[in-house]
Amino acid sequence: MITSLNGTPLSPLTFGTMQFGGTADAQESRAMFDAARAAGITHFDTAFVYTGGASETLLGDMAQADREGLIIATKAAYEGGSGRANILTGFATSQQRLKMDVVDILYLHRFDDNTPLQESFDALATLKHEGRIRHIGVSNFAAWQVMKAQAVAAQFGIRIDMIQPMHSLVKRQAEVEIFPMAVDQAIEVVPYSPLGGGLLTGKYAQGGSGRLTEDHRYAARYNVGWMHDAAAKLSALSADQGTDPATLAVAWAMAHPARPRPIVSARSAAQLAPSLDALKFEMTPDLYDRITAFSVTPPPATDRIEEA
Repeated sequence: MITSLNGTPLSPLTFGTMQFGGTADAQESRAMFDAARAAGITHFDTAFVYTGGASETLLGDMAQADREGLIIATKAAYEGGSGRANILTGFATSQQRLKMDVVDILYLHRFDDNTPLQESFDALATLKHEGRIRHIGVSNFAAWQVMKAQAVAAQFGIRIDMIQPMHSLVKRQAEVEIFPMAVDQAIEVVPYSPLGGGLLTGKYAQGGSGRLTEDHRYAARYNVGWMHDAAAKLSALSADQGTDPATLAVAWAMAHPARPRPIVSARSAAQLAPSLDALKFEMTPDLYDRITAFSVTPPPATDRIEEA
């Protein structure tokens, strides 16, 4: 079981600070942090590459007042490969920015085909055995990559405790192998983008702007007709339910049987509020099934649909 330094458990939602120091200035970042804490969030996520280091710096300052009761995660080696030197030097910088002798979770930010896993996990083992990190995670790994890495980690007397895949109503590939693998291996699932890059908020259908209009990667990722149809159906259902589409999207993501802890984020406290409202929303089995039907359920890993 993953807890904070004083034993506080992981919250059902995770707050992602990717916007801190970027689209959210210091004042708005503080307002979002306070709103997350007021909602009971104990788990905060950042990365070495976010906003040129401002995200880690701002989060580190905010976390000091209740450091023992928070679970802080950062990520290494998004750029420069997962070699030992890059992991160790990058994490040393992250520690300085966060002002923390111990960071609760360190993720490998993505799989590196060009570096042996033995080298990467040797570095992570060094940090773990020195007491500088408490838990190890991986982000953007396929299930087979996690299992391969888990076997390598065991050689160093460590294990993978967390995984960060993409998952939302319109991105459900993680349900095929990653979620079942994580349940089997007792790995906490902390999915990102439960709002589908903002698509599931309904704002783009109303002419709004955001990642889908400002980042070509997100535009390509969600440029599929049925995804936009699903977003429209979710918006219509949210109106019938008297709630916000973002609340439904996040509550649906939380309700998966694997019990993931989705990462919510925003540019302002006002934008964040509907996602935090998911913590209080009652997602009934019937409503969950209705929302699930809006999207394409991926086939099982064996592709034997008749056995699903």
